[in-house]
Amino acid sequence: MNEDDAGEAQYTPAEVDDIRRSYSGEHPPDCPRCGSRMTRRPIGGGSFGLGYARRREWLICPGCKRSALFDLKRGTRN
Repeated sequence: MNEDDAGEAQYTPAEVDDIRRSYSGEHPPDCPRCGSRMTRRPIGGGSFGLGYARRREWLICPGCKRSALFDLKRGTRN
């Protein structure tokens, strides 16, 4: 992590793209800021009668405490 990035609380869009490209679904990626292996937590969410259910995961960096949410089916964040 360089000093220019240390103050920003969120990943940049380019960093989120890097995470998405390197995330296999089986093994969480490394944090693009500090290099720590990210942990993943599934986020529940039923369809509530809407006919669909989103499968999302929350990727959290234990080193710099940043995180990103991903919709697994669509391959997008949030």
